[in-house]
Amino acid sequence: MKSLFSRILLAATLVMFILLIVLWQWLQFSQDFSRNQIQQSLHRELAEHMAHINPLLSKGITSDAALKEAFHDFMLLGPSFEIYTLDRQGTLIAYDANEEKIKQDSVDTDIIERFIQGDNLPILGTDPRSISKDKIFSAAKLLDTNGLQTGYLYVIIGGEDFDTWQSIVSQHQAPQFWTAAILIAVSFAFILFVLLLKLFTAPLSRLENDLGLVAAQQLNAGVMLPGQYSGSSEINQLSGHINTLLQALSQQHQAINRQQEERHEFMLHLSHDLKTPLTSLQGYIDTWLLLPPSERSSDLIEVAANASQHLQQLLGQMLELEALENGQVTPNWNELYLADLLEELQLTFAPRANSKKVMLNFADSHKLTVRTDRQLLLRVLNNLVDNAIRYTPERGTITIDTIWDGSANKMWLQVSDNGSGMHQHELAALKQMTHKPLTMVASQTALPQLGVGLAIVRQLLSILKCDIEIESQPGKGSDFRIELVLVD
Repeated sequence: MKSLFSRILLAATLVMFILLIVLWQWLQFSQDFSRNQIQQSLHRELAEHMAHINPLLSKGITSDAALKEAFHDFMLLGPSFEIYTLDRQGTLIAYDANEEKIKQDSVDTDIIERFIQGDNLPILGTDPRSISKDKIFSAAKLLDTNGLQTGYLYVIIGGEDFDTWQSIVSQHQAPQFWTAAILIAVSFAFILFVLLLKLFTAPLSRLENDLGLVAAQQLNAGVMLPGQYSGSSEINQLSGHINTLLQALSQQHQAINRQQEERHEFMLHLSHDLKTPLTSLQGYIDTWLLLPPSERSSDLIEVAANASQHLQQLLGQMLELEALENGQVTPNWNELYLADLLEELQLTFAPRANSKKVMLNFADSHKLTVRTDRQLLLRVLNNLVDNAIRYTPERGTITIDTIWDGSANKMWLQVSDNGSGMHQHELAALKQMTHKPLTMVASQTALPQLGVGLAIVRQLLSILKCDIEIESQPGKGSDFRIELVLVD
């Protein structure tokens, strides 16, 4: 019973069977109600008529040995009747029955009064021969010759004998009823199953088959479920949601493939960048070792040391970029005086700039206090200034200053140089990099040519939630503008 079809069939059968039982109970109740109403209406004057034709009852006599014989005669004419006389409080006085059959010795007179006053039928009253079951009845007041009430004549309609015969008939009819109920339930469930199979499960089966075909195509571009599905609107909506999900998965799958290709290309370029200083290092050391001790020059060792330093710098940048990609760096927001940061930065790069005869001009003309992470912003500027010194010729100038853009209502920190600049394809690749998600930055094929340091800059500025704008021309230099978050 694991398939959808079998579960629907079982559920439909059970539901139909329960509905038939509920319907049968309702019909039984309705039938009993109607039968009681009809019988009590037909026998409404029965007790009054008996009291009128019997000489003793007509005189208001409620207790006499002759009454039992009269009751016996009445009950022979109507075997379903049980006749009792009651006093004014409802206590049983006379009746034609064995004492052990009497379970209650009094009757509720309020119900009898309702019957006599003509309330809507059926009205159920106390059955002296049952502890819990009430029955329809007929009743009349008994009056003496002076017109005073002496008690009641109380007649049960459908007494003990009637119940016995009704039980026998019900036991005979019960197997027929339950057999018919089961057959009807199974037949209805089968018809419902066929309809559901056509209107509901058939579209689901088609949808399942189409999903299997889609899975076999491995999320290739344009993979979609075909057309509309006959059936409910929910199935069509489900297929629409599945198509939306397939489209999103296909786009993600293609993006992952592109990232893998770009990362592979990136690693090829990076291996070339690492190979250059490593080859230089190994070549100068081998040359130094091959020379006679008397001819070995410290210049070779110095060049090898510079190559080693370059290699160490590249490896350090790669480790830093990996840490940034993995989210291991979180900002520590503080307020700082920008001029102090620029002064520290100029002191750091002054020896290197002097050795290359490059002028540094770092200042904050607006005297700003900004909200940022001091160490992360310092690392950004370190990378930008390091690149600027590397590509700026002798007698060149590197400038850092703050610029207010009134049209955009932004304050920028601009790092400018008059070095070699960048070509249009490199600038386009770098600008594209600055607008891509953080996790895709390291996979850009342009990064090795532009330097891993610029990838780190992009990552750090993303963490600081700062925009960056880049302008550059070959032979004229580059401008990097970083958005600043000012303290109100």
